[in-house]
Amino acid sequence: MRNFTIIALSALLLWACGKTEPEKPVVPPVDPAPKAVTLNVTFYGAPAEGGTIDVTVKSPFVPQVDKPDWVSVSSGNLVNYTVTLKLTVAPNTAYEPRNATLTFKATGATSATFSLSQAAAQKPEPEPTEISKTPITEGATQKAKDLYTFLYNQYGKKTLSSVVADVNWNHKVADQVYAWTGKYPAMNCYDFIHIYVPKNNWIDYTDLTPVTEWAEAGGIVSLMWHFNVPLNASTKPDTDGSGVTCTPSKTTFRASHVFTEGSWENKWFYEQMDKVADVILALQQKGIAAIWRPFHEAAGNATAKQQADWTKAWFWWGYDGADTYKKLWVTMFDYFASKGIKNLIWVWTTQNYNGDSSMYNQDKDWYPGTKYVDIVARDLYGQDKAANAQEFSEIQNTYPGKMVTLGECGKDGDTVFAKIPEAWTAGAKWSWFMPWYGSNLPDASWWSNAMSGACVLTRNDVKY
Repeated sequence: MRNFTIIALSALLLWACGKTEPEKPVVPPVDPAPKAVTLNVTFYGAPAEGGTIDVTVKSPFVPQVDKPDWVSVSSGNLVNYTVTLKLTVAPNTAYEPRNATLTFKATGATSATFSLSQAAAQKPEPEPTEISKTPITEGATQKAKDLYTFLYNQYGKKTLSSVVADVNWNHKVADQVYAWTGKYPAMNCYDFIHIYVPKNNWIDYTDLTPVTEWAEAGGIVSLMWHFNVPLNASTKPDTDGSGVTCTPSKTTFRASHVFTEGSWENKWFYEQMDKVADVILALQQKGIAAIWRPFHEAAGNATAKQQADWTKAWFWWGYDGADTYKKLWVTMFDYFASKGIKNLIWVWTTQNYNGDSSMYNQDKDWYPGTKYVDIVARDLYGQDKAANAQEFSEIQNTYPGKMVTLGECGKDGDTVFAKIPEAWTAGAKWSWFMPWYGSNLPDASWWSNAMSGACVLTRNDVKY
């Protein structure tokens, strides 16, 4: 059953009975003139893959139905007719609410009752138009509240500089930026990409020193997770980092199986979540709050208007569609809450138009919902200032109740990324910008320009 919202207005058909004799049972006469009864249904949202909803008509109706072409009617007996409302929208195609009015022609009955196979729900509440002043986590730690307040107070006024640590859980890239500019970025992001590796001398996530050093120096801590999974049920990850992947074409792991208790996907998912949760709880105990950006870039190329072999999600967490993805997000959110984690600011990464609205639809279907997201991010590489401004504007207009940030950025091959002060002036008021490491990392001159910009905050400017 697709997760879209339906309002079904009750229908009632009544017509008078003929004269009867009191000593005999009341029998309604057969009215040769068909009587009409209507059922109005409204679909809200933009389902990723279409779907069906069964509507059962309980009465001897002949379903000679006036209906849209996207509604089909199945046959039934003289007691129950089943009418199937079938959405025929293309996968991942956004659309406005669609209304269907079905008119049934009765051959004789005293009443009619319509029932839906899914409980009727109300129209979704509109997204907030004002940004919340508090984080979404119930009972958030004071440090988390203070961090969110700092971001809120700077939003639209300044943008925070940030970098991604390389896979070895350190702050080497931040140190490199300092060597180039004499200033440290305001934020350093640590990736749990190799949390699955058995404890060894290569990497140990239980050693919090790289994170605590950064926090004690006044920097903001950011966390993300390239959530690796085994290639198949029998693969055992090696200590060298092999045997796992994020790419759905290389693994039999399926996100939809995560919710099947006893499946190997279910076991792996919760084992790895426990490992990450333990580290986050350890940071919480040390009084450290963090930006948290899991399950990023979920839609991948799946929102392409023209579907083809390559128009798929490029991470496993998005491969099984928007509804499964959102269920993963909410499952993690609730599970972390059950573990007592209250020190995170939750960041969801939109693909928006993938940089080209002529080829891609927006990925609003993948949005977990306002109560599960603090900040909406976008990842851009090799984009100029105009593209930055356009993306920022479109995302802010789509999610007006959320701060918007540049979750990742950097060079795209030989194509440089926009200079941050110029992008800011053009209208890209990102909460922060976070260049990737390695070949995507901008050079010393780019960083010198960024860190000297009047709109850019460095680690020395962090006060919360």
